[in-house]
Amino acid sequence: MRLLVIGGSVFLGRAFVQEALRRGWEVTTFNRGRTQADPDGVQVVRGDREDAADLARLAGSGPWDAVVDVCGYVPRVVGASVAALAGSASAYLFISSVNARPGWPAEPVNENSPRHEGSPLAGPDDGDYGILKVGCSMAVEQGFPGRALIFEPGLVVGPHDRVRRTTWWLRRAAEGGRMIAPGTPDRGMQLIDARDIAAFGLDRIEAQDSGTYLVTGPQANTTWGDFLAACVAETGGRAELVWVGDDILIEHEVGIWTELPLWAPARRDSAAACEVDTAKARAAGLRCRPVEESVHDTAAWLLGPGGLDEAFAAYRAVGDIETLTPERERTLIAAADARSA
Repeated sequence: MRLLVIGGSVFLGRAFVQEALRRGWEVTTFNRGRTQADPDGVQVVRGDREDAADLARLAGSGPWDAVVDVCGYVPRVVGASVAALAGSASAYLFISSVNARPGWPAEPVNENSPRHEGSPLAGPDDGDYGILKVGCSMAVEQGFPGRALIFEPGLVVGPHDRVRRTTWWLRRAAEGGRMIAPGTPDRGMQLIDARDIAAFGLDRIEAQDSGTYLVTGPQANTTWGDFLAACVAETGGRAELVWVGDDILIEHEVGIWTELPLWAPARRDSAAACEVDTAKARAAGLRCRPVEESVHDTAAWLLGPGGLDEAFAAYRAVGDIETLTPERERTLIAAADARSA
């Protein structure tokens, strides 16, 4: 099998590349070479997907059995890639997001839930993240009719995570001391390892499948208590968890998903954040490793040579999002202590 990965050097794209190489596939990556080095063993084509000449040169490097596009955010940009590659690839797997479903995270969603209204011709200012992802998916579906796979992942974790999800919690746990823990320890989470998405995606490509799949872990495949306990254990056990209730976090206007990565309060607008139905994907063969294994492997990479530098270097997918500062953490823990007293 011959695979083209648009992106391919970071996190989920890297997971696709490494899984394809493990299977003995021939892999080409297409990126600008500005984020980090590509994995060993791939053919690299340097270029910008917004440059027509670069896309034409890329198309001439084919053919491929499939394209995996992990870094499409603007519909008309994705549409240009699709048009350039339609004659050079047999299938196109596009990575969208559960944010494509307007009901999420306030209500449970599945593949039959409505998607946002989008346009395959939309530009970067024509909607929010979820709307633009829908437009990108539409561009792929139109350019590869009957040959398009659309994945809508939930919360993705695993090694080489540069979105600062598990990595932020592991780094904080490694610092030790009294460490904030949001909400309650028994609250369920729904996480998936990037490597499991990649394995499922390549399986679907081999099966010549098409259509849309919501891809995330089983509902309540871990709890906040177990997840944070694993982070503490993997970093030497020096941190002491201090549970700070949602009410305090809301009062102090803690940024949902951002200041405390992976956290959303148990309130109406995020009540079903961990109720994404993946029955279709599981029936098609999606298998998810235990979250504790993901935490272990992420810690091994993060705390190994160069891991912290890679995880916390400037990265466009993070942008100007700011996670919790030490000063803010101390304020929140003091508020929890006062409330408990």
